[in-house]
Amino acid sequence: MERDYQYIFEKKESVTFSAADYVVFAATLLVSASIGLYYAIKDRKSTDEKDFLLAGRSMQTLPVSLSLLSSFISAITLLGTPAEVYTNNTMYWWISIGFILSAAGTAHIFVPVFYQLEITSVFQYIELRFGHTCRVLGSIIYLTWMILYMAVVLYGPSLALNAVTGLSLWGSVVAVGLVCIFYTTLGGMKAVVWTDSFQMLVMFAGMLALLISGSLKLGGLDVAWDIANKNQRILFFEFDPDPSVRHTTWNVVIGGGFFWMAIYGINQAQVQRAISVPSIKHARTAIWLNFPGMLIILSLVCSVGVVMYAYYSTCDPVSLKIISKTDQLIPLFTMDLLGHLNGLPGLVLSCVFSGSLSTISSGLNAVAAVLLEDFVKPYCCKKISGYAATLAMVGCGLICLAMAYFVSELGAILQLAYVLFGILGGPLLGLFTFGMLCPWGNKWGGNIGLITALAFVAWIGLGTSINSVVITPKSPLTTAGCNMTAINALKALATTAAPTTAAVLASTTPATAAPPKDYFLLYRMSYIWYTALAVITVLFVGTIVSLITGACQAFEICMSR
Repeated sequence: MERDYQYIFEKKESVTFSAADYVVFAATLLVSASIGLYYAIKDRKSTDEKDFLLAGRSMQTLPVSLSLLSSFISAITLLGTPAEVYTNNTMYWWISIGFILSAAGTAHIFVPVFYQLEITSVFQYIELRFGHTCRVLGSIIYLTWMILYMAVVLYGPSLALNAVTGLSLWGSVVAVGLVCIFYTTLGGMKAVVWTDSFQMLVMFAGMLALLISGSLKLGGLDVAWDIANKNQRILFFEFDPDPSVRHTTWNVVIGGGFFWMAIYGINQAQVQRAISVPSIKHARTAIWLNFPGMLIILSLVCSVGVVMYAYYSTCDPVSLKIISKTDQLIPLFTMDLLGHLNGLPGLVLSCVFSGSLSTISSGLNAVAAVLLEDFVKPYCCKKISGYAATLAMVGCGLICLAMAYFVSELGAILQLAYVLFGILGGPLLGLFTFGMLCPWGNKWGGNIGLITALAFVAWIGLGTSINSVVITPKSPLTTAGCNMTAINALKALATTAAPTTAAVLASTTPATAAPPKDYFLLYRMSYIWYTALAVITVLFVGTIVSLITGACQAFEICMSR
């Protein structure tokens, strides 16, 4: 099928959203804000901090499960996963299976301990286990992790949509950020859980609309699958043990399992929701219900990636410089397919930003809890009201908005998120695992193990970035099927600059070879192993140091399950 991108370039009004699209988008923001306002009015007489941050442990299982699912199925997943399939292949789908490892560890090891201790901040456990210094260090690492991650989640989608749809970059950043701050600070945990549930449904609807419309355009999902399969995009079984191979069945399942465990098992944002239900049994049910949800949503976004590749298989828009990053593929695909149907692009816009809203609202609630419990209560006030929690959330939200200015020079957002989770989340997962599974560990082992893992994984991540070690796709991208005469004529009217010589553009972008062997082995290691490597480092170093310093003679934390 010959592509000329006529709709994108010829009909200038298609580049920007219609009034109907903005109405749909505004309606999504309005519903989210209304939920926060509802709970602010409903619970206006309650000033208790735990009611505000933990919903009084009265939430129902299903909405909590949906909230857990939506919080880290963010805009990064919705934009990055289809782009990953488009650029590489479907190997990433295996991360949904890796969630089984995470669910088992979260439901039966981590959450029961947090629930029985009746704590607000997960780092209260760290102080009981490894002392105050380790608690403060862990809290600082966590705050850095979440603020950076929220900034990426807020800025990345705005940049991608701005490039293709004309939606104001900083207008969307500020609008989404302020709405998120509004309903989170007004309604607390209850508002977060119910808006997350609503936003999860919006995300599903938006991705489903793309999948159905794209499949119909190509003549069916089976046609799209065949095209992708012939061009090496369908791949599920790759068992190469080489740690430098970007994605294999082994590393996505195992490395992905550790990645999810860093999110579900010890991340304050997830733990806070998991312990907001009436009992440990309810918490375990909410966690395990995430598996079918994870399987469905990741299968859906991977399928969108397959259809998107089939649609652009002979005329790659990145090679043509129509877009500059693969993260902009979903907005471009949306405008190509649905731009003539007023309102539907707005649904996909709402889908993407619902991913941002759910992640940021959960993150704000969690960061506020950590700030109050770990940095205010121990030094200033033993009793904190819900109003103090509100002020903390507003402050964190404004910091997140400010940090969005500093993430403009980033690479592909999916891999960036994994690197952040590996460098900052991995050592924390290792610390909690060491505390709960290694009764011989003492405060020296915990502190030194955490610092060593953080330095080690940060060195690998930064070394990989500085040396520009990138594992590139094996499969080529082509522009051989483009209608270059039409494209070059239309580009003269477009605002996006691109090469004007058809001979240059009508070519195949060859697959680049794997990284040269003279790079240091750890620099060539797949990013998906970072979290697991950090955990192993904490366990190994922590054990050695603990044994040298006398180990732990009295393990005071209840380990009963």
